[in-house]
Amino acid sequence: MWPYSAARLRAMYTGGRGDATARWFARLWSVVFAVGLQPQRWVTLEVAGRRSGKVRSFPLGMADWHHQWYLVSMLGEHCDWVRNVRAARGQVVLHHGRRRRVRLVEVPVPERAAILRRYLDAVPGARPHIPVDRHAALTEFDTIAAEYPVFRVDPETDTLHPHQ
Repeated sequence: MWPYSAARLRAMYTGGRGDATARWFARLWSVVFAVGLQPQRWVTLEVAGRRSGKVRSFPLGMADWHHQWYLVSMLGEHCDWVRNVRAARGQVVLHHGRRRRVRLVEVPVPERAAILRRYLDAVPGARPHIPVDRHAALTEFDTIAAEYPVFRVDPETDTLHPHQ
């Protein structure tokens, strides 16, 4: 992936936290996605910090599967946005051109495999972080599903319609 190799992209997130370069890109993409300059699948997640209570912003790509949108943590269980979403009981805002209050509902592990595979198809930047090829059999995704949280996006006031 231009201009960084898969190894460099993984290294930007050693220990599940972004280094200075990753944080710079996160700030940039948060603004770009929030303004709505990219397709609908690219959003900025806004959630209250679990300790500070301040709104935190995270640029994320969504996967569409069976007419629903899903957010996946490419960095696994210990990612800040996952911890914050859980602390907020799933009450967040997705920003893409306008803000939408949504509820994120965690998907049970046995239901994650197909969504993870779709996520790798839809969000190329996640591929270096998830150790399964996007063309692999669902059984391979089953083996890692417990390590990668998946949240279904349930709109509270507006609907999000998946489209390519």
